[in-house]
Amino acid sequence: MAKTILITGATSGFGKACAEYFAAQGWQLILTGRRRERLEQLEKKLGASIRQVITLDVRDRDQVFEQLGSLIDVDVLLNNAGLALGLEPAWDVNIDDWEVMVDTNIKGLMYCTRAVLPQMVKRGSGHIVNIGSTAGAWPYPGGNVYGGTKAFVQQFSRNLRADLLGNNIRVTNLAPGMSESEFSEVRFKGNVEQAAKVYQGAEPLLPQDIAETVFWIVNRPAHVNINAIEVMPVDQAWGPFSIHRD
Repeated sequence: MAKTILITGATSGFGKACAEYFAAQGWQLILTGRRRERLEQLEKKLGASIRQVITLDVRDRDQVFEQLGSLIDVDVLLNNAGLALGLEPAWDVNIDDWEVMVDTNIKGLMYCTRAVLPQMVKRGSGHIVNIGSTAGAWPYPGGNVYGGTKAFVQQFSRNLRADLLGNNIRVTNLAPGMSESEFSEVRFKGNVEQAAKVYQGAEPLLPQDIAETVFWIVNRPAHVNINAIEVMPVDQAWGPFSIHRD
């Protein structure tokens, strides 16, 4: 019997790539996203692999529990929905951007996990894969709240493992580095030119790379849990300490 993966934020980037990759491997898909027309395009493209598409904003707690709380037989929850907004320093940031990141990257992930997890516990199997970021472990100027939200994803994943010990449910935090998708376009609010500069002269990760990594993670032997993976392109690494000098 084919396994089922529930992917949040499936209409672009990592989520869309994972949907296409898992479908090609014979999995059944439950896909969520805010943009109905994109979900319908995926449904048409992936055909028999689609178990259900759900128009959903993960920030809406009532909607999440109404739409996801009754799902059964979800083998993998891929908490992919998330975003970054802006690169301004903390004293100059739009506070609304901070709140959207917290509501999506933290609260949305919490809601989806809480809605889906009981059926996994009842069945005694399942796997939650949370898309974090290298920003959750390594700071950079302008990363402020975005990095904070991804640090939450990292620690929440660890604490889920502690809570779920003995329930035969796996949890993984997957933390990508620089990746080329709609991520930077969203961060810079549709400024394509500014987004392109992020990747200029470098070879970033691609959504397909993350899809292949997620598939590898969830296909380890049942007794193996991949706690965390941090993945960067070869063209990215850590910089030296910054020192301000008068």
